[in-house]
Amino acid sequence: MQELITALIEGDSDAALAATRRLRAAGVPDERIVSEGLEWAMEQVDAKCTVEAFNLLEVMLVGRAVTLVAHELYPGGVPREHGKATVVIGSPEGDVHDLGKNIVTMVLRGKGYRVCDLGRNCPVSTFVEAVEREHAAALLVSGLITTVIPRVRRLRPALVERGLAHVKLLAGGAALRQATPEQLDVDQVAQTAFDGARWLDAIVAEGPA
Repeated sequence: MQELITALIEGDSDAALAATRRLRAAGVPDERIVSEGLEWAMEQVDAKCTVEAFNLLEVMLVGRAVTLVAHELYPGGVPREHGKATVVIGSPEGDVHDLGKNIVTMVLRGKGYRVCDLGRNCPVSTFVEAVEREHAAALLVSGLITTVIPRVRRLRPALVERGLAHVKLLAGGAALRQATPEQLDVDQVAQTAFDGARWLDAIVAEGPA
């Protein structure tokens, strides 16, 4: 397992895949590889980013390695019964940037979440339909331009109208993190991908409201 963790932290995708295949051949359950390998590696990167300058390239390399290992374990995505929770993520209509969203997706998948990534430029209706279809516990929206703020504010009423008032709303991205949860009508505004992941962990631990 340590070989896998080391390869992940170094962003060495080939070595990480090789270590994963050796673990599986030795009979190590996929769930343990996720919890003791992928999630542990992401926690180490989180701790490093907390005490040092945020290294975007490093996080992207680790995230890529984690994503490839996750795909090796679950080619069709993390099964609902094995994931921590299901979340839907996307960039609002009018925002075609997705780097930050992609990093969040990689972090969450590495921590064992089922992530339904809607991509960018998503209408409010697309978000709501995906949340309902996937039985998601949370909706994550990432925005880099301030013009999408009015669309973000439409998400809560749209969820309530569909009977999904219990779904948690998390916002992030360069534009959205300048606002307060009250201004965006969301439950939380994440400053970083790991900040958002920690908040989700706490919400999942609490269970349904």
